[in-house]
Amino acid sequence: MKKIDTRLVLHFPGFEPLDAQAHQQRYARSAAQASKIWGADFAVKPLVQDDVGACFDVEARSDAWQVRSTIHVFDHNELIAEMRSEPLWRQLLAGYCAAVHVVVQGGALGYLRHAWRFGLFFLFPFLFVGLAMVLSLAIAALPVVFGLSFWLFALSVPAAVGFFVFLFVPYSNRFHTLHLFADWRLAVGVAREDDSVRLWVEKSADDMLQALKQNADEVLITAHSMGASLAIAAIGRVLEKEPEAFAARDVTFVTLGGAALQCALLSSATTLRRRVGVLARNRDVLWFDIQCLTDPIHLYRCHTVALCGHEDARQPKLVFIRFKHALSAERYKRNRRDLLRMHRQYVLGPDRKSGFDFTLMTAGPLPAARFADLKSDQPPVF
Repeated sequence: MKKIDTRLVLHFPGFEPLDAQAHQQRYARSAAQASKIWGADFAVKPLVQDDVGACFDVEARSDAWQVRSTIHVFDHNELIAEMRSEPLWRQLLAGYCAAVHVVVQGGALGYLRHAWRFGLFFLFPFLFVGLAMVLSLAIAALPVVFGLSFWLFALSVPAAVGFFVFLFVPYSNRFHTLHLFADWRLAVGVAREDDSVRLWVEKSADDMLQALKQNADEVLITAHSMGASLAIAAIGRVLEKEPEAFAARDVTFVTLGGAALQCALLSSATTLRRRVGVLARNRDVLWFDIQCLTDPIHLYRCHTVALCGHEDARQPKLVFIRFKHALSAERYKRNRRDLLRMHRQYVLGPDRKSGFDFTLMTAGPLPAARFADLKSDQPPVF
């Protein structure tokens, strides 16, 4: 086995309202779980903010090995926070406008054609809120329905607004409905490369180039969910700036429940699709995609590169895992009902040994490329 003593990790999180500090804290909790499971010590150091962005070190050791990993977090919380801080009416209006863009640009049809569960994931928040709006209108129209005095609109209209704002919206939070509205707004923004997204990608590319000056036995780029689109955009920009940025480096790119096609299937995503091809054809980077059947919030069994129009390029290997192999039966049964919770499991801690563990891949002694051949129910051999 190739020996890994030092590792540089460039991590692109999914669409969650978490800044780099929150991601570091989550990683520390997961690392504590992994330490118990693997009989090793994964010591997570505090987050540091410098001219290269946000990063933290992980010092991992057991009786047989010792590894030091530096993990850079390329969070996009500022983009999320900006959208979520808007008034309710604006979040709803902008969300439905994004849904129209997804439909008109062919994204919805593409989701339903290639991964129908992801298509339902797209439809859910808009149909759910739409139903609540219909019920609210029905409440407001009660005086007309029952032939009552129009003066009663002074009661029915406030009752309708109260139902929606004070009953439905708090209830819908358990399904992260408004968060999903923002998710689709960002998906459209990434596809079109709006100004805020373009600036974020440009800064991330510069930070990546600075981080790559660090010496390490391997460079591991990880991307979860929506982070796959942003990672590909940033890596593509890096290669536009410096085509040999990854030359003579051991570089692995791993997408976890990757949803790059969420953006790339939109007709406006010409730049993103081009960068997918640039990355796929770069011989200095090994790219594979880890997927799970019980996670409907990604395009399961879909080949990102081919569906972006690059059938002739090298295709990332699809690697399949089962969360039930890493979780206790009780925890798996409880979490399986929460789709977003299951979708986050790629980057969360384990209850038992299995073929895949995020902490082990990003801070353990195994080369990241070894996980391309993992068996979900078989723990790796050190």
